Amino acid sequence: MIKFFLMVNKQGQTRLSKYYEHVEINKRTLLETEVMKSCLSRSNEQCSFIEFKDFKLVYRQYAALFIVVGVNDTENKMAIYEFIHNFVEVLDEYFSRCGALNNKVARSIPTWATMSCALHN
Repeated sequence: MIKFFLMVNKQGQTRLSKYYEHVEINKRTLLETEVMKSCLSRSNEQCSFIEFKDFKLVYRQYAALFIVVGVNDTENKMAIYEFIHNFVEVLDEYFSRCGALNNKVARSIPTWATMSCALHN
């Protein structure tokens, strides 16, 4: 079972967090800090699965962005690893389409329309 989903940059700033179990706000910050320290301290040659407290972390790094999923012991770690990659592919496709729209038809659409496309994505 997935416990949480995080997108965090290399500076440790959380860009997206979703918790599937209740965690108090002050404990979330501490958890996210500890999780990122664990991920950042590992080299590229090391495995992307980390035993952490009472669950496991599965993470992938894309440029300066880490996507980390906390799961329980019974979850298939390779399936979560692939899930992360599929999630990134969907985001890439979704945002690149909006970027292509902005570039191709920017002259024929009012500025606010192209800005709203970027804002809603």
